[in-house]
Order: sequence, then structure tokens, then C-alpha cells
Amino acid sequence: MDSITQAALGATIGGAVLARPLGRKALLVGALLGTLPDMDVVLDYGTAVANFSQHRGFSHSLFILVPLAVVLAWGGHRWRPDISLQRWLTFTGLVLVTHTLLDCLTTYGTQLFWPLGEPVAMTSIFIIDPLYTLPLLLAIGIALWRPRKSAVFGTALVVSTLYLGWSLAAQQVITARVMPALAEEGLENAPRLVQPMPLTTLLWRVTVLAPDERLEIVTGFLDGEIPLTIERFPRSRELESVVASLAEGRRLIWFTDGFLAYERLGDKLAATDIRLGVPGAHPFTFVLAEAQPEDAGWTPVSSYKTDQPAMRPGLFSALWQRITGASPVLCLATLETGPVGLSCS
Repeated sequence: MDSITQAALGATIGGAVLARPLGRKALLVGALLGTLPDMDVVLDYGTAVANFSQHRGFSHSLFILVPLAVVLAWGGHRWRPDISLQRWLTFTGLVLVTHTLLDCLTTYGTQLFWPLGEPVAMTSIFIIDPLYTLPLLLAIGIALWRPRKSAVFGTALVVSTLYLGWSLAAQQVITARVMPALAEEGLENAPRLVQPMPLTTLLWRVTVLAPDERLEIVTGFLDGEIPLTIERFPRSRELESVVASLAEGRRLIWFTDGFLAYERLGDKLAATDIRLGVPGAHPFTFVLAEAQPEDAGWTPVSSYKTDQPAMRPGLFSALWQRITGASPVLCLATLETGPVGLSCS
């Protein structure tokens, strides 16, 4: 999740556990600890792909965070011995572990068991979701006015956690909705990604990898009986094979679970993470190789990230129209909205 949300979550837990002995200081200590795992962004691993895929690595691993929680609890107890070691450990453990567990629910991926296993990405909540963060911020605002009112923190944590439960349930409902259409395409067993559209859990995006194309479906909870619209994008299997032959390409495939688009940009070979953003505005595109003279193959390069595309005009307007059902079709490639029957491909 975004840094504001993680800080708010840490501050809320700090208030719930330590508000009585520490007052407002509990919020500050919780907010700082809540953002600690994300400090790995200052590390440079040498290439763009390495930096991209190592983020949320060791600093988000339970094998690191649990021992760290014990050490920090001991330090807190030394600072304030009037607060029991058990309470300090409850505070540090909850803040650090909930940080990484919350990140696991997003699409980016969290290496929960680093250095073992693959990234965990439940993809049930967008990286910024105001409905999750708002109860936490409200609790903090109330506490700044009445610093020892600890009950408000528990209420906020219950409400925000219930919202996460809703997002997981909503994901299953959307999956069940699209499965008949995928079965008609013979793609019921194809790799698929079901995730919410930006800032909401009312509208969802389903990405399916077919052998020679990628399917995109946008559907939501206010659709009623609106039929599904399938948008199709080509897949370059030739370029995919080239990327798979490159060390950094294989790392990228591993990190994204294969949800990549490949294209040739002049004499450069680029791969785009299609999980994040929307078509035409994906924020992570990496150049991995350059073409040799006379198309004699590809030469690997130290990966670098292309410029992030600007926010597409009309994005939020199109999302709002689609969420409310005012426009039953939203074409991701163009952000065109329209009536049922509008062709997106």
C-alpha cells in the first residue's frame, strides 16, 4: 500500500496498544515504524529490473520482520521499562507484520518468505484505496484531539479489516462472473489476474493470457445485467522467447508471474508489467536488450526504465462513468466509454 496508508496503519496500532502510557507519542512511533519496511526503496541494486523486483524483498520478509520486532521491543522496554516487554512486542510485531500482510493483498507482489518462494500477491485491493485508509485517518484525528481515547483505534482497525475481507469476497464474486465467458473462449484454465480498478472495489479488471492474445474485461458491482465486453490485445511470442532467454528477463517474468507485454521500441526490446496501471498507462516498462546490426539477434543491456507515461486525460471521469453504470462499456486502450455493443478491439 501507499506510504500514507502504512503510516496511518502503524499509528492506529500504536494508539491501540500504547496510547494510555505514551499519549500522542504512540501515534508518531507507530507511524515511523509502519513506514520502516518501505525504506528499502533507497537501496540501489544496480539495474532497473533489480530495483523493481527486489523492492518488498528482505525488508518485507517474515524471516526478517519477526526477529526485528523482538529486537525493537527489547529496545522500547529499555527506553520505557514501565511498559511491559509483552506490550512492546505486541506493538512492534503487529505494526511490522500487518505492514507486509497488507502489501500482500496488492498487485505489486511481496516476498513474504524471502529468500524462499515466490512473491505473494493476492491482488484484492488497489495500492491506494481511500475507503481502507479513511477509518484509520479518522481515528488518528480523534486521538489528536483526545490522545488517550484508545477505543477509537480498535474500532478503526476492525472497520478497515472488514473492508479487506470485503475486497477478498468481491474478488471471488467477480471471478465467478467472468468464468462462463472464459469457458466459452476455452480459457477457463488460462493464467488470469482479477484485481480492482484504481481507488475502488466496485469496479474490477480481469486480465487473461491466451496463447496468442491477451484478454481484458472490465466489470463491476453496479453493472446489473450488462453483458461482459472483452477487449483483446496481441501477444508477441517471438519477443517473449527472447526476453525469456535473458537473465533479467527471466527475473522479470518470475516477479510478474508472466503478466508482461513485449514490444520493439526502435532498436530496443522492452517488457512492460501489465498488472499495474491500465493499458496505455502502465508505469513500469523496462528496456532489456538492443538489436544487433542487420537483425542478427539481440544484445542484453543493463536494464533501465523508460519514462513513466503521463496520467491519461479523462481517466477518473471514465472510471466514474463506468463504476456508476452511466457508461456500461469502458475500453481500456482508449478510455472510450459508451453503450452496450461498443467494440473495444
